[in-house]
Amino acid sequence: MTNDRLYEPRAYGPEPIRDCYWADGQPLEIDPSAEGNLFCDVAIVGGGYAGLNAALTLAKAGLDVAVFEANYVGFGASGRNGGFCCLGGDKLSQSELLDRYGRQETATYRAAQCAAIDHVASLLATYDIDADRHSHGETMLAHRAGDLSSLRQVADESAEIYGEPAELVEAKDLRAHGLSGPEFFGAVTVPFGFALNPMKYVQGLRRAVLAAGARIFGHSDVTDIRQASDTWQLATSTANISAQHLIVTTNGYSRENNPDWMRGRYLPTQSSILVTRPLQSAELQNQGFWSRQMCYDSRNLLHYFRLLPDNRFLFGMRAAIRATSAAFEQTRRAQIQDFHRMFPAWAGVDIPYFWSGLLCVSRARVPFAGAMAGLRNAWGAFAFHGNGVAMASYAGHAVASEILQQEVASPLPQFMSAAPRKFELGRYRRALLPLAYLRYKWADR
Repeated sequence: MTNDRLYEPRAYGPEPIRDCYWADGQPLEIDPSAEGNLFCDVAIVGGGYAGLNAALTLAKAGLDVAVFEANYVGFGASGRNGGFCCLGGDKLSQSELLDRYGRQETATYRAAQCAAIDHVASLLATYDIDADRHSHGETMLAHRAGDLSSLRQVADESAEIYGEPAELVEAKDLRAHGLSGPEFFGAVTVPFGFALNPMKYVQGLRRAVLAAGARIFGHSDVTDIRQASDTWQLATSTANISAQHLIVTTNGYSRENNPDWMRGRYLPTQSSILVTRPLQSAELQNQGFWSRQMCYDSRNLLHYFRLLPDNRFLFGMRAAIRATSAAFEQTRRAQIQDFHRMFPAWAGVDIPYFWSGLLCVSRARVPFAGAMAGLRNAWGAFAFHGNGVAMASYAGHAVASEILQQEVASPLPQFMSAAPRKFELGRYRRALLPLAYLRYKWADR
């Protein structure tokens, strides 16, 4: 491990995304590195959804904004995720949210989730970003017959919470909906959200940010952040930066000391994705799965999957605890085994793409977006629990709006601005993951 990050160095390099489908055949725009002494109103560390949305909102308001990305825009989770723009951002059930935060805060959060989806849709339309959008809402598939009651609860909650009914599909009707598989015992579709190509979205955001007048610096890894009397001082290997305001949006790729406030407040975990060759119509019919819905199963350690516009099939799941080459290959084998078990008709299909990346969780299992308590003019947005296409985008916009003292379409709940509680075990907190995964696997049996 490096001295300020939790995983092995391989996790932060190019190897895990060497065979990433989203970057294949699509030219990536590389921004110049930061050099010399730089000054700006707002320095944003992290060039993903949250950072770019914050930059866009601030630059449109006339502020001098500079984004510092350690690699290239979309290198982290924003350019390698499954492309599910949907309700999410936390890992709490409706009852847990109500018990912990009350009815009003829960309602505020649910409204913000819907606003987050609308926010991304508006960006795609406003900036003419062709991100291969498809899927009407998101579908959960029961992986056990006993989970049908959970599906009915989701359907009831959708109508009660969001005012829109969910569509419930019984097991006998799954094939007619193109959702058939030996481990599926029913489905429920919540009519919010859509699927997209995450790299096309983040690259479109990059173009919009630059057009708004902000600066983006690539291959500019910020290794030191310090607060001076009235400014923030940042350093890369080739530049020194002074800024009035600081926003940190590095999520699972954060450092313990950038700034030191981050220490212990986030926990990266790995997720991995495979993508097949294009499937023929006969192959889709043989499996009984041809739906264009973005889907996931009812496991705690869930699988997420969807048929892409070019008929390739995407299949993702949580990955290994370690970020070594051996762990990567072990995860690949396990994931292919799960894929073949769940979709046996495609067992002989080539799988040319496989990659992994880091998502981020918080101790309270809810996102953070707000001021860093105890620091002056410093904000953060992170911990979207593997579901940040919509919420990370909206959180970045909301943080920028707070700096501008402007209102957003739907306010974030107060609990999202509370300083995340630190994990037990400090920098060794990754050791908590095996126990959590074991507990989840037992519950998923």
